[in-house]
Amino acid sequence: MDDDRHRQSRLVTDDDGGFDAERAHEESLPIEDGEVIDTDELADHQRYVEDRGIYDERNRVNDLTGREWKYATKSVIDEGYPPDVQHDLRSEHGGQKPPRLCADLIGRFSKAGDTVLDPFAGVGGTLLGASFCEHEGTGLREAIGFERNERWVELYREVLERENEERRARGEPPLAEQELRYGDCADLIEAIDDDSVDLLLTDVPYWHMDELEQTRNEHETRESKLGSFDGTERDGDTDANGDGSGTKAEWLEDMATKFDRFADAVTPEGHVVVFIGDMYREQSYEFLSADLARAIESTAPLTLAANLVWYDPTKDLHVYGYPFSFVPSMVHQNVLVFRVEGE
Repeated sequence: MDDDRHRQSRLVTDDDGGFDAERAHEESLPIEDGEVIDTDELADHQRYVEDRGIYDERNRVNDLTGREWKYATKSVIDEGYPPDVQHDLRSEHGGQKPPRLCADLIGRFSKAGDTVLDPFAGVGGTLLGASFCEHEGTGLREAIGFERNERWVELYREVLERENEERRARGEPPLAEQELRYGDCADLIEAIDDDSVDLLLTDVPYWHMDELEQTRNEHETRESKLGSFDGTERDGDTDANGDGSGTKAEWLEDMATKFDRFADAVTPEGHVVVFIGDMYREQSYEFLSADLARAIESTAPLTLAANLVWYDPTKDLHVYGYPFSFVPSMVHQNVLVFRVEGE
């Protein structure tokens, strides 16, 4: 591509041989990385997209230009997404993800008009992200979500209604309503045709989220809104996603079995993208991302293609372990990227 770019670009220089940005601006010439794009010399499979760069029509993964692709392949996402999109409402769910983070991932692994599936939809971060793509990304995606906790289904609809009221008041177009189906994903997946989903993006439910918060003179256990590995019920319910499980091994087996079925719905050129956080538990680091990746690869026809890390610089820090033991303060989530085996 560098050779092609050299043939398709020319420099606009000043008297000293340096790049003349003012002249390029006056002549309304397309510029990329300090070079003016000669659009007449682009290959048949290329086109220039204003303010975005050169797009290659052979791109089967997404709608990104070469310049956008370069930054999208960074292995660390170091952006603190603002607590917007009715954040106070969505925070009732302990594991919700920023919709604009979901929109960014959807933009990396799908194309406009594609179908996105979230089998553990929660309060609909993936669905909201797919709708944001219409206005802030590369185009609307159709999204389908499964959720077995009726409260989260209701909350998604309430969030969308309130958000769209505020958008209309600001003179902005409303977000499209996506389809959030109530029920168990193991049952609902049967209604999804094989090879009909272009991207599966989800945040898997996992249980033991109790964190041991240590200060100088006291030990305090803080319970999350999610459940625990031991399947203990709280307030008459299981975990926030409506699931229950025994040991971590049983949870891994259950997840692997589910993803084996989910994979049937994904097109041969599609991706499966999974949020999963590691944890520190009982003085031991639980490498859940690695455990889950191995479990899925050993059972489902999926191959791990990448592990992205979302670093959230806005996450609060706590004094864990001081002054006796080093206990990590988790400010990152792993984003496992799988592709269908054989592709």
